[in-house]
Amino acid sequence: MHVTHLSLADFRSYSALELALEPGVTALIGPNGQGKTNLAEALGYASTLGSHRVASDAPLVRLGAERAIVRVAVTRDGRSQLIEIEIVPGKSNRARLNRAPVRRPRDILGILRTVLFAPEDLALVKGDPSERRRFLDELLVARAPRLAGVRADYDRVLKQRNALLKSAGATRSPDLRTLDVWDAHLARVGAELLASRLELVEVLTPLVDKAYDAVSRGGGPTGLDYQSSLGSEALQRDRDVLAAAFLNELSRVRRAELERGVSLVGPHRDDLVIRLGPLVTRGYASQGESWSIALALRLASHDLLSSDGAEPVLVLDDVFSELDNERRNRLATLVAPAEQVLVTAAVPADVPDVLEGARVDVADGEVRRVR
Repeated sequence: MHVTHLSLADFRSYSALELALEPGVTALIGPNGQGKTNLAEALGYASTLGSHRVASDAPLVRLGAERAIVRVAVTRDGRSQLIEIEIVPGKSNRARLNRAPVRRPRDILGILRTVLFAPEDLALVKGDPSERRRFLDELLVARAPRLAGVRADYDRVLKQRNALLKSAGATRSPDLRTLDVWDAHLARVGAELLASRLELVEVLTPLVDKAYDAVSRGGGPTGLDYQSSLGSEALQRDRDVLAAAFLNELSRVRRAELERGVSLVGPHRDDLVIRLGPLVTRGYASQGESWSIALALRLASHDLLSSDGAEPVLVLDDVFSELDNERRNRLATLVAPAEQVLVTAAVPADVPDVLEGARVDVADGEVRRVR
């Protein structure tokens, strides 16, 4: 899989952009603030319908514009497809595939697969559980796009249930029959999401350990543990068993939920615990170890996606400047064989020699191919 063309209109700093791309390595070079990361972000958005930098779509639209357009031409197994996404803040986004409208933007998921490395990836190790939940869910959807619907259903039910909890908690004698119905919905779709995450962690764990060993050269064994708000006894992949455990836990915490007006159990409260040896990395790992673990998570994602489908496009956004020479060279050697690698860097010297390839200079919202 590789991207052959990226076209932008009113996306971030770009009023208009046309960039032809080829397989192999392409380095996007330019000083900070010139728009390199915007290009990486656009490709990531076409892959996940989300940004690795911001939580909402509004910052993606150029100041003064009403909407942004992202078009990406993708070639996979000799077949070319065109993704088009119209981003409209405050309204529903729209998407087209091969010039034909699709019913929902998420229907384009799976056409382009990317694995994006960025400085923000340190949050996977040092940040809040929400960062690690997002990592798992985006990887789930990349493997099985239908799970985007499961995520959307869970978020919708959770929002409705929280609204009901808040209103019921403010009532002296609430009628809780409606809450029972929403409990059943939340347990059903939550069990599907939870089981999928558990399956993913199981197959991802040895790949992360392998990748960490390659990046750190024997820095110690790693481990992944899924921490569920339902308790350790519910950590099995049978959907019916998980749904029953979910309902039991909702019943147990109902009084507390009514008092607080929020759902206290479910996949939205879970965490992925990352271990280095016997110790939890959050709060323990050094800066170098944290970088190696974050890189290992992304490399493992690439290996997993490559093994069960088309090899994803690798996007390395200003990563090499954050690494010492040893880690920089190891990472470059590991990613060099990929079908397509896009690298952003402030200066050419930040790109290791093993990643020799095409070069595009980026300045003042414009791009110019150098070689």
